[in-house]
Amino acid sequence: MNLIIVESPTKSKTISKFLNEDYQILSSYGHIRDLPKAELGVDTEHGFKPRYVIPTKARKTVKQLKDAAKKAKLVILATDEDREGEAIAWHILKALSLDEKKYQRIVFHEITKGAIEKALKNPRKIDMDLVDAQQARRILDRLVGYELSPFLWKKVVKGLSAGRVQSVAVRLIIDKEREIQAFRPDEYWSIEANLSKKDQKDEFAARLIKQNDKAISKLGLKTKDQADKILEDLKEADYKVIDITRKEVQRHPTPPFTTSTLQQEAAKKFGYSSKQTMRIAQQLYEGLKLGKKGSTGLITYHRTDSLNLASESLTAVNKLILDKFGKEYGLDAPRFYKTKSKGAQEAHEAIRPTQVNIQPAEIEKYLDKRQYKIYNLIWQRFVACQMKPAVLDATTADIKAKNYLFRANGSIIKFDGFLKVYPTKLKENILPALTKNEILKLIKLISEQHFTQPPARYTEASLIKLLEEYGIGRPSTYAPIISTIQDRGYTVKNEQKRFVPTEMGFIVTDILKEHFSEIVDVKFTAYLEEDLDKIADKKKKWVTIIKEFYKPFHENLTKKYKEVEKKNLEEPTDKKCPKCGSPLVIKLGRFGKFYACTAFPECKHTAPIIIPTGVKCPKCQKGDLIERRTKRGKIFYSCSRYPKCEFALWDKPINETCPKCKSILVQTKSNKIKCSDKECDWEK
Repeated sequence: MNLIIVESPTKSKTISKFLNEDYQILSSYGHIRDLPKAELGVDTEHGFKPRYVIPTKARKTVKQLKDAAKKAKLVILATDEDREGEAIAWHILKALSLDEKKYQRIVFHEITKGAIEKALKNPRKIDMDLVDAQQARRILDRLVGYELSPFLWKKVVKGLSAGRVQSVAVRLIIDKEREIQAFRPDEYWSIEANLSKKDQKDEFAARLIKQNDKAISKLGLKTKDQADKILEDLKEADYKVIDITRKEVQRHPTPPFTTSTLQQEAAKKFGYSSKQTMRIAQQLYEGLKLGKKGSTGLITYHRTDSLNLASESLTAVNKLILDKFGKEYGLDAPRFYKTKSKGAQEAHEAIRPTQVNIQPAEIEKYLDKRQYKIYNLIWQRFVACQMKPAVLDATTADIKAKNYLFRANGSIIKFDGFLKVYPTKLKENILPALTKNEILKLIKLISEQHFTQPPARYTEASLIKLLEEYGIGRPSTYAPIISTIQDRGYTVKNEQKRFVPTEMGFIVTDILKEHFSEIVDVKFTAYLEEDLDKIADKKKKWVTIIKEFYKPFHENLTKKYKEVEKKNLEEPTDKKCPKCGSPLVIKLGRFGKFYACTAFPECKHTAPIIIPTGVKCPKCQKGDLIERRTKRGKIFYSCSRYPKCEFALWDKPINETCPKCKSILVQTKSNKIKCSDKECDWEK
């Protein structure tokens, strides 16, 4: 019997459906070896040799795999096809002490019968260049984390951490926040004419674009006086159509998904975090039970930065488009896409359905809501990318009034093309049938005040997009980066789900910028990522890259321990410690401010800083509802008598009761007032 080892039990179940009794399929449950938790685990004096250990939780699995391997004729390592998967396969090889002649390595981009059979016919050995690239990343991250974090404990506060990539992500968020803080709004005005044909009631809008044949820029009208003068000039003016331009415009579909674009689109459309999206995609990739069909892998591998598509998939999707939508929607030849992502692994494929004929509506009953949404999104995007463009009839009308020129734009969807499958926010704006030299009727002339807006804070989607553009991180790292910067207490998400740096985030980033500039330097981090790619491409040796980084880093760190003084993060208060009577101070910790006794370590009293809401707890009627924060910094409201009373709300309570059910009212993140009882639909 042959033994196939994969990293996931779900994956093993799906694969077992395609193979006969000649194969036993077991799971390693992810990594079975890693660097030790309690120590550096890297010999910096002797070629940065890592010391790998088998974690306690993996020991039972390793014994099971060893026993099975001894009985097997051949051990086939079938972990994922990226660097992480290659490294897992290598660790299995070492942990099981497999003979070189007794093992094979296979890879596949999708978990289907055809893909598994093809992989078994084309085995190879472990690619040590891919393994070394992953080892180098792991060792670099360990060196930075384990050596720089204690420096922060000593100079700022215990429990902080620094990371090679996470610190850059926090720096980007902080740089944006400082742009916002420095922003000063500019006033500007716009003028718009609401017009209609003389014999019709339907109105359309035209905006002022020129005065005396000179273009008026967006910020061209800076004051109300300027706008009012134009309104005065236009009194009694005739509005005459002087030019009409009609042209056909095409809108092309977006490429199939990569890891980054899937995370961005799921965040925009559904509000899913990158971590949630990856977890759901993992389930779809590894396989779900579809009734009598059993477990089926629904999408190709979801950690990819490639836009390639297999020729068989293009043939299948073209047939589906012709059969389902008609030949007017199909392409004469497949449409190919090229990635702009730095260091993209072009041997991989984009994310697509494994079988495009498995249409979302047909399997909805077998999936939970989130699985269905992500599968439907991937299916629609893939099908749309091989459909004809949408065609719009675009009309531009130039309208003269005295020495002023107004412009009206309209568009009508002439042919929906790919929009039939993948709708976008494209809206029609229908203009009436206008003719040159026609005099129009003015309904109303409107001047409106505006102010320039500060730069927008990053969402998960926009931050991931930026990291990808800079070449920081790779498909498998985006979700962990996003999670880490929140878990460490350096950023929180506000009500609009945008990243806001915490006070501790500012402090740590400023220290790193001043004393370890390369750690938070975007170009330096991107350069390191390129070096890791060069290891995988056989162009550089991993030890050389780590040595080039570590020597100056370690020398600087040793120097900074002596030079940098500890930050004083204490604020005096007029409060006394309830335990020993010593003065209390406000301290800044990883997750915000708190009260602490000045007699520490003799007295270890601490207390949260309570922010009252002025609302009595509706459950116990004894405590007050106060503002609290989760470990990730998310605000919620709960009873001050917790844990005796566990009443809690995500939305801010207000001191009013619902006129319908008498429950407490809350103010939502979008400033709506509604009932806190989920069973009640009252809303103001």
